[in-house]
Amino acid sequence: MLLSLASWLQSIHPEWGFLRVFQYLMFRSVMASMTALLIGLVLGPLVIRKLTELKIGQPIREYGIQEHLAKRGTPTMGGVLILLAIALSTLLWFDWSNRFVWIVMIVTTGFGAIGWVDDWRKVVKKDPEGMRSREKYFWQSVIGLVAALYLAFSVSETSNIRVLELFFRWVQSGFSNDLPPKADLIVPFFKTISYPLGVFGFIFLTYVVIVGSSNAVNLTDGLDGLAIMPVVMVGTVLGIFAYLTGNTVYAHYLFLPHIPGAGELLVFCAAMGGAGLAFLWFNAYPAEVFMGDVGALALGGALGTIAVIVRQEIVLAIMGGVFVLEALSVMVQVGYFKYTKKKFGEGRRILLMAPLHHHFEKSGWKETQVVVRFWIITMLLCLIGLSTLKLR
Repeated sequence: MLLSLASWLQSIHPEWGFLRVFQYLMFRSVMASMTALLIGLVLGPLVIRKLTELKIGQPIREYGIQEHLAKRGTPTMGGVLILLAIALSTLLWFDWSNRFVWIVMIVTTGFGAIGWVDDWRKVVKKDPEGMRSREKYFWQSVIGLVAALYLAFSVSETSNIRVLELFFRWVQSGFSNDLPPKADLIVPFFKTISYPLGVFGFIFLTYVVIVGSSNAVNLTDGLDGLAIMPVVMVGTVLGIFAYLTGNTVYAHYLFLPHIPGAGELLVFCAAMGGAGLAFLWFNAYPAEVFMGDVGALALGGALGTIAVIVRQEIVLAIMGGVFVLEALSVMVQVGYFKYTKKKFGEGRRILLMAPLHHHFEKSGWKETQVVVRFWIITMLLCLIGLSTLKLR
């Protein structure tokens, strides 16, 4: 919005050359981060107070970690603070004509709405199951598939009109499976190795990345500050990839696919980083507020969507290794329990408790130790992800 306003003012007053600074992506990204940080810090106490007045407190399982029982009643659904800061900051500083930022914001808002309904039913309506798994996955799938279908035809185009033309041409061709090389699955650490996905392969991979990332971040969000800092770190690096991918010179030099318009995602990533740090101010141990599904599902969906746009799905899996391990720990634990119960008549567990962070708590680690060590691991994984830019 401010970019359009600055351009309009400069057209009226050509002598106001200082307004050209709004045209610089890096300036707008820094300002987006600072704006989101300030919005989060200012509105944080108000949001926490309102959640407390509404008695939106976090329920704690009796059979879980006993030390966590003291957290019962801590305000949850604090993810609305993150989403509000991201939305306001991004709308202020990004180029409204950029389609990629809009699709990321739509996915983020959609997954946030799913999380809101789930949290509301669990906390306010006192329904321990919240949104049923089938219902939740259905709406996640709808959003994920719509986003995947749009992105399949927008990677190599610069306008929504061309995207629609390609879509109708695809339908008229009998659902041809061809896609440009930019849509291939890129293998990191190699200059020229990539695998053509085709339309259906691209849609399937995009769906898995978006929905999988959303649920993986949600499973990680179980300790004070555990999920938000890795989200900030991974989102920041994805913002760097977006900036480089959207720049013709840098993309060619680093053997990255050039995606016109992708650089504008740096504004969104910067806003997400600022909003995340503001939330961490209140979510650090001992937490004054919890993110809830409304924040975790939305942020995970955003990371997955950005990774697909900049064609770095494998790099996302590397940098988000903590999220991946958390999700796998639940899948392995549940799968092994069901298998042993069917075979031996008694369910057995591989981990002391799932997700993985609870296993380490049961092993004797303090909550703060688990959180900081997972942060350190994520930082190292993000550095590995960055190294893929040159190690090719």
